[in-house]
Amino acid sequence: MNSTALEIEDLFLFLNGKTILQDISLAIAQGERLAIVGPNGAGKTTFLKCLLRLFHGSGSIKLLGRKIADYSQKELARTLAYVPQLDGQSIPFTVKEFVLMGRYPHLSPFSILSPEDYRIADWALALTGTRPFMDRLLDTLSAGERQKVLIAASLVQEGSILLLDEPMAFLDPRHQVDIQCLLDQLNREHGITLLTVTHDINAAIAYSTRIIALKEGTLVFNGTPEAFADNRILEIIYQQRFLFTHHPQTGHPIAIAQNQ
Repeated sequence: MNSTALEIEDLFLFLNGKTILQDISLAIAQGERLAIVGPNGAGKTTFLKCLLRLFHGSGSIKLLGRKIADYSQKELARTLAYVPQLDGQSIPFTVKEFVLMGRYPHLSPFSILSPEDYRIADWALALTGTRPFMDRLLDTLSAGERQKVLIAASLVQEGSILLLDEPMAFLDPRHQVDIQCLLDQLNREHGITLLTVTHDINAAIAYSTRIIALKEGTLVFNGTPEAFADNRILEIIYQQRFLFTHHPQTGHPIAIAQNQ
């Protein structure tokens, strides 16, 4: 088995006459928990969408050792799953209906859901703690509950790589902890490779095995959380100095934006 989940070489993306991503090269190992950080407009979400083939740049992207262009859409969806940022959009389905829609990569046209499809959906509902409200409409859920449902729907695709766009945005502290614990479980116990876009640099430091930073579409940092927690690095990325302390329980560095 290839130990590399994704390999990106010389990725460039031009949209509407503008360079959005340029000269991005990196390899992501299976089982990694990668955080993608950077200021607004750096190209973080666009980078994820290139991996999903929603945008087509130049350069090379390989998924599990195979060119991403060679995957059918269903093959891609059985390997990569995407959890978008919460946007408040109305979704007129129950939780169970929505999660079962995630089985589409495993279905043939006009086929009906099998007992195995229902079993996998029930597993995802149980794992994410969403089974108690599986008959409720998504529009009646809190932001934290809804985020767990989006993760459950991605899990039933049975992919080995999960792309998440700001999964903690708009969540209260309790649900932030719940989602982080769930993602930790998926990574540690189920071996799922996680690529997470986040603006929370302290969460990136605490919960990732590696951090990459984009700035104006360019990869400006690729290294460990410990190396990232350095004013020389953060000032280049954010044009902002930080003060540092340490978490009293874990000892992880905590960065606090310093008044100018």
